[in-house]
Amino acid sequence: MQVVRPVEGTRLPAVVEAPRGPLSVPSQHHPPVRLSLIVPTYNESRNLEELLRQLTAVLEPRLSGEYEILVVDDDSPDGTWAIAMRLAARLPMVRVIRRRTEKGLSTAVIRGWQAARGEVLAVIDADLQHPPEVLARLWESIQAGADLAVASRHVEGGGVSDWSALRRGLSRGAQLLGLAVLPSVVGRVSDPMSGYFMVRRSAIADAEMSPLGYKILLEVIGRGRIRSIGEAGYVFRERTAGESKVTARLYLDYLRHLVRLRLATLPPRFPRFAVVGLTGVLVDMALLFLLSDPRALGWGLTRSKVLAAEAAIINNFIWNDAWTFGDVAKKLGAGRARLKRFAKFNLICAMGLVLSVLLLALQFDVLHVNRYLANAVAIAVVTAWNFWMNKAFSWGLPARSAPAVPAAVVRRRAAAT
Repeated sequence: MQVVRPVEGTRLPAVVEAPRGPLSVPSQHHPPVRLSLIVPTYNESRNLEELLRQLTAVLEPRLSGEYEILVVDDDSPDGTWAIAMRLAARLPMVRVIRRRTEKGLSTAVIRGWQAARGEVLAVIDADLQHPPEVLARLWESIQAGADLAVASRHVEGGGVSDWSALRRGLSRGAQLLGLAVLPSVVGRVSDPMSGYFMVRRSAIADAEMSPLGYKILLEVIGRGRIRSIGEAGYVFRERTAGESKVTARLYLDYLRHLVRLRLATLPPRFPRFAVVGLTGVLVDMALLFLLSDPRALGWGLTRSKVLAAEAAIINNFIWNDAWTFGDVAKKLGAGRARLKRFAKFNLICAMGLVLSVLLLALQFDVLHVNRYLANAVAIAVVTAWNFWMNKAFSWGLPARSAPAVPAAVVRRRAAAT
């Protein structure tokens, strides 16, 4: 990596060029240090010096000479990068990356990791809303064997200080939405929107990432090789200086990121499930016209819609049972077993309808998203919900128990020991 300005008398060059190319973290960097902490910044000139003071107070007693702090600044108009360079001149563990051609918190974190030397990689916000002292517990979790250690607002010892009811609701709603769309990722941690964590380099090395918005943790869990996860509770502090960067766009990017990760890990059955869903839409629309249109039967709209929706559900179940999950259905059996699958399918689809209405209201009434875009997002999310929930419950094969070991074998093993 090209050095821009080395600082005399320090172990590391203080300022380095921003890495370019694919967003993939190399498997090793020589010579290594134990921990690299990334601090992504944009207009944080009023917080940076105090943050670095607190960080070094936590890390020096534990990792003196074996850690580095990389400030990755997106060419802040308030000169955060210049303050970082000045501080790096007297803090030998600090390095600075000033990005002029790329923007965004998530990419800033990954570019920092690409330039980092640490065997363990970490990130913390620069606004002092993440308490630096929690780093000690995250490091302990990594030392105990975790691949990923996450600072969480939703475990014992965690909280969100003075958030409004609306912001609390949006945060929890985003988590529930993530569980519906991407349960295998979001369900692994209590706070999937956390931006404060440590991860072993080996767990994400060479995985090409494609982050969107602020939530890099989703990308780490979704594309990394994360086996064990530790969590440490923390209370999210209110900002004391600078301006908050939380906007409605953050939540929209979160939605898009969920969908992108979901599409990247789609199972082969999903396209069939989606095709069957389209046939269900056609059945629904055709029956609704036939039952409610004055030129046809002319029934009431509510009764017509209920019957049309149920007909679509029956259509979808028949095709999914015979085609999408046909091999599984044969193992589960017909007759009463098929009726049980149909009952579960009905219930899950009804829950999906409720979720769709709630998502539409949240996006249109609270986030003020265009109604058609909001409806498209709701349809995509509910389709994913229906697929995963039905895959797990309606067509989920029972877990196999370990085969019993004959008593004679047990006796022989005992005798051998």
